[in-house]
This record gives sequence, structure tokens and C-alpha cells, in this order.
Amino acid sequence: MNVNTQPNMPTISELKDFDRSSGSRFERLIFNHRLFVIIACALATLVLGWQATRLTLNAAFDKTIPHHQPYIKNFLEHRGELRGLGNAVRVVVENKRGDIFEPAYLQALKLINDELFLTPGVDRANVKSLWMPVVRWNEVTEEGFTGGPVMPDNYAGSPRDIEQLRQNIARAQIQGSLVGNDYKSSMIFVPLADKDVRTGASLDYWALSQRLEEIRTKYSNAQGGADVEIRIVGFAKVVGDLLDGLKQMVVFFAVAAVIAAAIIFGWTRCVRSTSLVLAASLIAVVWQLGLVTVLGYELDPYSVLVPFLVFAIGVSHGAQKMNGIMQDVGRGTHRLVAARYTFRRLFLAGLTALAADAVGFAVLMLIDIPVIQELAITASIGVALLVVTNLILLPVMLSYTGVSPKAAARSLRAEQREEGGVWKLLERFTERRWAIGAIVCSAFLALGGFAVSTHLKIGDLDVGASELRPQSRYNLDNAYITGKYALSSDQFAVIVKTPAEGCLGYETLIETDRLGWALQQVPGVQTTISLADAVRKITAGSYEGSSKWLSISPNQDVLNYAARTASTSNPDLFNNQCSVMPVVAYLADHKAETLERVVKAADEFARAHSTPDRQFLLAAGSAGVEAATNIVVKEANTTMLLYVYAAVIALCFITFRSWRAVVVAVVPLAITSVLCEALMVALGMGVKVATLPVIALGVGIGVDYALYLLSIQLAQQRAGASLAEAYRQALRFTGKVVALVGITLAAGVITWAWSPIKFQADMGILLTFMFVWNMLGALVLIPALSHFLLARVGQPAASTPQAPATQSCALAQGVVQQAA
Repeated sequence: MNVNTQPNMPTISELKDFDRSSGSRFERLIFNHRLFVIIACALATLVLGWQATRLTLNAAFDKTIPHHQPYIKNFLEHRGELRGLGNAVRVVVENKRGDIFEPAYLQALKLINDELFLTPGVDRANVKSLWMPVVRWNEVTEEGFTGGPVMPDNYAGSPRDIEQLRQNIARAQIQGSLVGNDYKSSMIFVPLADKDVRTGASLDYWALSQRLEEIRTKYSNAQGGADVEIRIVGFAKVVGDLLDGLKQMVVFFAVAAVIAAAIIFGWTRCVRSTSLVLAASLIAVVWQLGLVTVLGYELDPYSVLVPFLVFAIGVSHGAQKMNGIMQDVGRGTHRLVAARYTFRRLFLAGLTALAADAVGFAVLMLIDIPVIQELAITASIGVALLVVTNLILLPVMLSYTGVSPKAAARSLRAEQREEGGVWKLLERFTERRWAIGAIVCSAFLALGGFAVSTHLKIGDLDVGASELRPQSRYNLDNAYITGKYALSSDQFAVIVKTPAEGCLGYETLIETDRLGWALQQVPGVQTTISLADAVRKITAGSYEGSSKWLSISPNQDVLNYAARTASTSNPDLFNNQCSVMPVVAYLADHKAETLERVVKAADEFARAHSTPDRQFLLAAGSAGVEAATNIVVKEANTTMLLYVYAAVIALCFITFRSWRAVVVAVVPLAITSVLCEALMVALGMGVKVATLPVIALGVGIGVDYALYLLSIQLAQQRAGASLAEAYRQALRFTGKVVALVGITLAAGVITWAWSPIKFQADMGILLTFMFVWNMLGALVLIPALSHFLLARVGQPAASTPQAPATQSCALAQGVVQQAA
């Protein structure tokens, strides 16, 4: 037995000389039953891999909204009575050769309307288009009101029928709503049900989107002489496009795996260890997907990135374990003994680091948005599985295979020789002058970043679907519809709630009319529609259309007649009991500033004018739901950061048992968080459902760097080394791997920047920034801050002879478990 000078970790080249009963009980349980661990993991991989094949991709409208937010509670409570204000798709059919009055176009429109009407998941009773009888016209005649469906009865496509249709469209006043302003297109309004009425299952948005694309493809070519262009907008289509774009994420996953393999192999030059690190991380992903399926969850556009991230985290932690084993093998230690040594040194440090990662995910559970909560659950599962695959299974597998002798010898030579270049430069930050410079520069960066971050907005900053690229098909369709139609798809509705038949009261209608007027004064509001508007027009129509009667009469009989007439032409204005009616504001866009202005005006009116018999409740409609979501996101952004930093501080304190060390570890993270928010402002990103998790994830994962570096540095100092010597050894043992970790994580997520899904690209850019800056902050600020806060650690033992550099590094490896 060749025993090294390190007292705790002798170099044992022959397995017979190793005491199998040494180490903790947990270590003995694992390594004395290695074959059982391998078999158990293999069986788990087979079972969960089969389960993973049953995983589905889907999304649901209800999962993207905060169910406990007061506005959303109001919406969900009255959802069945607010027809047309929930989840819907708008399909615009454009005649590319003429206008909508060509018989060939109308025939194509009818065929499209019929196919949409019969599509599973459609609320057929509330579909609206020129071909639906619920779209009616009204007219005042000498005999009173008369009316009928906009599409003439027994339409046959004759010139007379076309002329009648033209007149009916004018009478119905649907230009700008169901008919384009230029008469070159018309709209089919397709409301969606929450569940498939045939099966009772949740609506399959991917299947619905594919069905819409089939209809688009089928009729976009000239059919029967009609040359039409179909444009589709709505939440369901956004989700469908997102799910369709996820197919390319498989390519990004493969690219990330290749990049990670290249980086690790370039570091180790060892095929077997590189393959095992990748295999362990992929096993964690397979287990995660299998457990997600078993628990009844689905992957959606927001959580599909989680397996991708778990893989990158697994690779980075696996690299630390592989590095430790490689160095011991290079000293001549048997591969099994080296694996056990590395397990002893780094298991607790790795466990704490993964716990910090898990905290970054788990804190997202505090956000009252189901899609983010599911992301937190699936991510926490993945990180928990990494404890098994990368902290236990990987060392066990490496205990069988070992590493390349040449790679191990190369690793040892790199550790023992003095390093120059950037590593020598980093050591200078333990000196006062360099430390002051680093801290001052960081302070200026933090202050500048904070000044910029004060301009960070909540919600969308662009028109259309910000989740997709500006030049995506959806956003081009949305731009066309916004330009050709007066009433946008961004609807903000205030719910007016009264006792039964109360919506017909004079005071109620007057207050409703005042609300509509107040909202019309808000910049960004195109127009408003409510029962009060219909009553005014019908009242004037009852008196030969005289404009002086364009008012709300105090006579109840007049109001009752107007309401009955309105119920036939527009049943969406109030419910059957006349106890709920919406005041709908059509917005120019759903940007954060627009929604904030509308919410402020509506909320102030509601507080001032609500009574026990008449309540103004916010909010419904697509813009109303998004406004409520923005409120939750704004509150959660601060709360989430407080919780994640509190948890990270607690973990660091448990690890280091020193408030000074906690400050050294956390300050780089805080600066990176501030700079990340400044970067979001610079790139025109708002804080929303897609970007909210990024900062929490960056903090949870970024603290890994401090855990690995400070554990070694403090262990060295407590063994008697000076700060400069301790940091030098920390760089040699874990610092280079910290750099490798940061590069691996950044390289894995930067590929997202090329995703066709914009919010995934945004997440990739932000995470890459946080990984890189957390790494640089740890390598630069930890020695600089340590100069002022941790320089005295271990000084009482300074009078004793210090171990040589090579021995002190080895000693740090032996006591890192205690430091962790």
C-alpha cells in the first residue's frame, strides 16, 4: 500500500488494502451494494422510460390564469353568463380577389363556417359569422321594429340575394366587428368550451390547432373560384403554435448534449467518464418525464424547458464528481476507492447545491398561476432525481469503469503545477488594492443596473402574442385583423351584477352608461359596448330614429321594451335573469401601460359607484384576464425574490455557519439579479408568466458556485492556510470546474435563443447571462469580499507550520465534508 502524506485520504492502489467498513453508514450502504444500485437504477430507467413514452404535450387556458386573484374569481363565478368573453378563436376569411359580396367567396365562407362549427371543443351555440342565424339586423319601420338574420333566408347567390345581404350588414352595423372595414374580409367568432363535450376530457389545444391549420390549408387555395386567405388569432392558436414550435426543442436538446459532451471531453480527454456523465444526466431526465406522467401532469410550453435545464444542471454537477475521481486515480488510487473518496468529499456539498437549485424551483409554487406551479413541481422532481443519478449512481458507475489513465495523469499534473494566466490573475483579488477595485466596480454596476431596472415593466410590451416572434404567422395575422377591424380581440370587461331583473333599472343603466363613458376617456380604449348603448339606440328607433331620443328613458316600460328587443339582436348583453351584464371595452393593444390605465379607471369607478344592489366587478375578457395576471406577477416578483434569497441565505448559513461567509456568497447573486432586470429593460422584456421564473432559477443554480469555492477556501483557511493560499487551492480543486460548470450551463441554454418561440429565446438569453455573471461574480467577488470579511478565518492556527500547497489541497478535500 502506497500511503500519501494526507492523513484522511490515503492513496490505496490495491483494493485488498482498503477498509470496506470505512466511511459513513450511507456510503457503505451504497458502495458495498454497488451491483444492487446499478440493477435498481436500470429497472427504474426501463419502467419510467416506458411511462415517459406516454407523456403528452398540451396547455389549458385555465392553467395560465391566477385562480385566487379577485378579478379572476369574479370572472370564473360568472363565466357561464359572459358569452363571448372567455376563451375564443377568431377566424378571418379574406377575399384576395375582391370583396365579401362575391358568391364564390360566400360559398367558401359557408364551408369554412360549417367545418369550424363541427370542430370538437367549439361552443356551437355561440358561434357567430355571416352564416349564423344568431347574427341579426334590426330596423325601425312605420310598423315598429323589424329584423332577421343577416344572411337572407333561402340565400341562393343571386344578385338580389347579394344586394339584400349588403343591406342587412349595414342594418346590423357589424362593419368593423364581423365584417372588415374595407369589406374584403369577414370574421367567424368561435368560442371554445373548457372540455370536449364528447369525452369530458380537457380540450386538446394541439389537436385543435392542427385542425385549424388543416382548414386553413384546405381553403387557402382557390376553391370553387374563390381565392381566400385565412387568418386565425386567439389563445388556442397561440398555444397551438407554441406546442408546434416545441418539436424543434428536441433538436436544441441534442445540440446541448453535443455541446456539453464537447466541453467535458475537451476538459478531461476521457471518453468513458464523459459518456457516463452524460448518461447519468439523461437518466435523470428520463426518470423525471416518467414520474411526471405517473403523477398525471403534462408538459406545456412553459415547463417543456425544465428537462432541458435538468440535463444541464446534471452535467455540471457530474463534472465535479468526475473531476474528483480523476484526480485521485491520477495519484494512483484504485477506481473504487477514488469513487468512495469523492463521494465522501462532495456528497454533502453537492446535496446542498442541489437543494439550493430545488429551492429556486420550489419557491415558484408561491405564485398563484397553475402553469408556473406545475413547472415548479416538475423541476423540483428533476432536481431531486439528480441526487440519485449524479451524486450516487454516477460515482458507482465510475467505480466500475474508472477513467482513462492518461486523462487522470494529465489532471494531476494540471493540479500540481503552478498556473498562470487568468488563474493567477484571479488570485490577485485577494489583495487589498485589487479587492477594492473589484468591489467598487461591482457597486457601480449594481447602482447603474438598479437605476435601469426601475424601468422594468410588468406584462407584455409588444402588440400581438409576445410569446411568438414578431414575424410569426400569428402576429402577422393579428396585425392584419387589428388594421382591418375596429373592434380588437383585446377585450376588457367590467361585470355589472344586480338582483334578478335589476339590470333593467334606470339607475343601473345610467351608472353603466357612465362607466362606459369613463372608460372611453382612457388612452388605448377604442370603444365600449354595453346594454345601455343598445337601449339608447332602440329607444331612438322607437321614435322614428329621432336623435333627441337617443337617451336612456326613466320610463320603465320603455326600458323593458328596449331590453326585449336587444335580447333578440345581441343576447350577449345580459344573462337570462338580467342580473349580470358586461361593459366591454375594446383596447388598441394589451401592453402593460394600457392595461394599467384601464384597470385604474375601472377600479376607481367601481369603488365609487358600487352599492349593495349594484356591484361593478373587475374583470373579464382576454385583456381583463391578462390584467389580473399582471397584478399577480407584479406581487409575486418581489415575494418570490424575498423567499428564494431567504432560503438560499439559510442554506448558506447551515453550510458555512458564518454570517460573513453568507454575505460573501450572496452578494454576487444579488448583483447578478439586479443586472438581469436591467438586461430585461434593455432587451424590451417585461416580467410575465414566461420570464418570472428566470431570476429564481438563476439564483438557485448560481449559488452552486459559491458553495463549491467557499467550501474549499474555508477548509483551507481553517487548516492554517492564508487567504491567498486558500483561494489558490480552491481554484485548483474546484475553481476550474466552477468555470466549466458556468460554461456548460450557458452553452446548454444559449441554444434556446434560436427557438421559434420568443419567450423561450428570452429565457435562454436571460439564463445564459445569469449563469455567466454568477460564475464571474463568484470567481472575482468571493476573493475580494473575503479579503475584508474572511481574511482572519483560521488565524489562531497561523503559528503552526503550514502544510505544503499540494498537501493543503489534499487536506481541504478531506475536511470539505465538515465545511459543508
